[in-house]
Amino acid sequence: MCGRYTSTRSPEDLTRLFQVTDWLPAETLAPSWNVAPTDEVYVVLERAGRDDDEVRRELRALRWGLVPSWAKDPKVGSRMINARVETVHEKPAYRRAFAKHRCLLPADGFYEWEQVKDEATGRTRKQPYFIHPSDDQVMAMAGLYAYWRNPDVKGDDDPEAWLTTCTIITTEATDEAGRVHTRMPLALSRDHYDAWLDPHHHDTDDLRALLTRPADGRLTTRPVSTAVNNVRNNGAHLLDAATP
Repeated sequence: MCGRYTSTRSPEDLTRLFQVTDWLPAETLAPSWNVAPTDEVYVVLERAGRDDDEVRRELRALRWGLVPSWAKDPKVGSRMINARVETVHEKPAYRRAFAKHRCLLPADGFYEWEQVKDEATGRTRKQPYFIHPSDDQVMAMAGLYAYWRNPDVKGDDDPEAWLTTCTIITTEATDEAGRVHTRMPLALSRDHYDAWLDPHHHDTDDLRALLTRPADGRLTTRPVSTAVNNVRNNGAHLLDAATP
C-alpha cells in the first residue's frame, strides 16, 4: 500500500512539469515531508469545458481518501486511500472514477515499513524506509478522484456542498521497494500522462494498458528515523538516513 509520502515541490514547479494551464493560488499547499491520509494533496487532472471541446489541465488541492458519490458518510474516505491496479476497473467504489475521473498525484517519494526484529530485546518493530526515484525526478502516481455531494447543504453553488477526494493506485512492488513491502504506488511514465488524463478516453482496456509495472533500477531506498511514524512530525529531517 501507500500510506505516507512526501510532496515538497512548489505549485509553480508542478505547473511547469505537468504543463498545467489552470491553478488557483488560493489552493497553495505547504511543502510536506509526511503526507498522510485525509490531508489535502496536489492532484493534476483534466476537465472538459461546457462545449466539451476545450480541455483544461488543472492543478488542484484535493483530500486524500476517495469518497464515492454514493457514499452515505464521507468518513469512508479514510479507508479508501489506495486502489489495487488488478481490480480498480471493476470495484464498485472505483470503476466510475476509473472511466471518467483519472488524475496524477505528484510526489518526491514514499514511505514503507518493514518488520524487523530487535536483537537486543527480541521484539519486532516497524522500520520506516524512504523510497524515491534514483534520479530524484518527480513521481507521477496514478490516481482517481470523485465528487461527493453533501446532502446537508442546500445550494449546489455553496462551496460546502461538494467534497472532492482522491486515491492512489497501487501495484506489485518491484526494484528496491519490493525488498521492503509487497505493494507500492504505480507511477506513470511521462509519455502516458496525456492518455491517462484525457477526459474523453473511456476505453477500459486501453486505460489498463497504461498501468504497467515500472522497470527495475529506477527506485532507491534508505532507512529513516521512526519519527515519520507520527503524522504530527514534519520537516526535511525525516528524510535523513538512519541506522536500521
